[in-house]
Amino acid sequence: MHPSVNVLGGELEPCSNDPLTGWYRDGCCNTDDSDRGSHTVCCVVNDAFLEFARSQGNDLITPAPQFNFPGLKAGDSWCVCARTWLEAVNAGQACPVDLESTHRRALEVIPLDVLETHAL
Repeated sequence: MHPSVNVLGGELEPCSNDPLTGWYRDGCCNTDDSDRGSHTVCCVVNDAFLEFARSQGNDLITPAPQFNFPGLKAGDSWCVCARTWLEAVNAGQACPVDLESTHRRALEVIPLDVLETHAL
């Protein structure tokens, strides 16, 4: 696992324990080199983002119990793939992000100023 550091350089804060999120399902947006999607952006999802993700083939609404995935609704916090979130930004469908809970590895995909523009 990569060090638990957020995009601001501080300790990575939890994103969500209900629903339990994260690549490791530890409540944080921790990551490692096996996490090809870079599930590093802690988002508070909204309907526009959820519909955008589904239109791109990433259905975050429908539960998938076989993957311990409860399905999301507006207002839930979730560790989202960095590229998916950036694509939503570019489409005008971004949801807010929690900078203290967003892993610094997200900066490999998303500039800090873009994250700051959408910060809670």
